[in-house]
Amino acid sequence: MDVVAIMEALAGQGVTVLFKADAERMAEGRRCWTFVASGAPLRDDVLVRTDAASVEQCLEVCLPRLRELGFSFPE
Repeated sequence: MDVVAIMEALAGQGVTVLFKADAERMAEGRRCWTFVASGAPLRDDVLVRTDAASVEQCLEVCLPRLRELGFSFPE
């Protein structure tokens, strides 16, 4: 899965996308990755967000939600 291509496709549709790796949570053994998608195209100020143990887990949670909201991006 090409994370950059997904982020670029979403940004091209007006969605702001953020991936974050949190050093403090990683040191504590907690879910250190955060994915956030926000912006004007998301209806009613919807925020698509999750914290997970990996980038892949973040995408497994958030990409289906973004598809439900009508956004498209590479598989």
